[in-house]
Amino acid sequence: MTLPPINDHSLLMPDADMPTRADAVRNRDRLLRTAATLFAQQGVAVVSMNAIAEAAGVGKGTLYRHFTNKSDLCHALLEEDMSALQAQVLTLLREQPDARLALLAFVELVLAFVWRNEALLAIEDSTQAPMLNHPAHIWWRQTLFGLLGRLGVDTTRQYLADSVYVMLDVRVLRFQHHVLGYSTETIQAGMQRLIEHILTPPTGAAS
Repeated sequence: MTLPPINDHSLLMPDADMPTRADAVRNRDRLLRTAATLFAQQGVAVVSMNAIAEAAGVGKGTLYRHFTNKSDLCHALLEEDMSALQAQVLTLLREQPDARLALLAFVELVLAFVWRNEALLAIEDSTQAPMLNHPAHIWWRQTLFGLLGRLGVDTTRQYLADSVYVMLDVRVLRFQHHVLGYSTETIQAGMQRLIEHILTPPTGAAS
């Protein structure tokens, strides 16, 4: 699947469509609150869509009018924290003039977001776009590209931005943490070292 081209002006995630009817809003909020409670009690992977509808006191048709599958519902639960992350990043980009420090801080913020929301991010459905191509996450890639541009990386910056972006994917991080046994602190330190290496010119290269 081809990702959309990156540009320096598309650093914001698109607004999500929200229901406008009062009853639809209430049903959606009830479903989200119920799902969040059940996920916290039993685990995201265990809870079924039917269980969410039953616990919320709505019909399955109502549930599926709002959320086509569990992946869709998980993304909706992520919206508030994703918006908070975006606000943090916009403040960072505005207030940190050093692009190198901004890049390192951005990656640290994204890693913290992924660890907070690991279970929700790990739920995917074969009918949906892969996580790396999800509109809510593409702005991570765009931000990486823009910061590398500020640092003077030119011919390879799209590839480098994509490489770091892939390393932030929840599947990669879960493999490193749960299968390879790296601590979250080791992963963060390794990511920072990798970025520092990317930004360090080869010995003898022209400045």
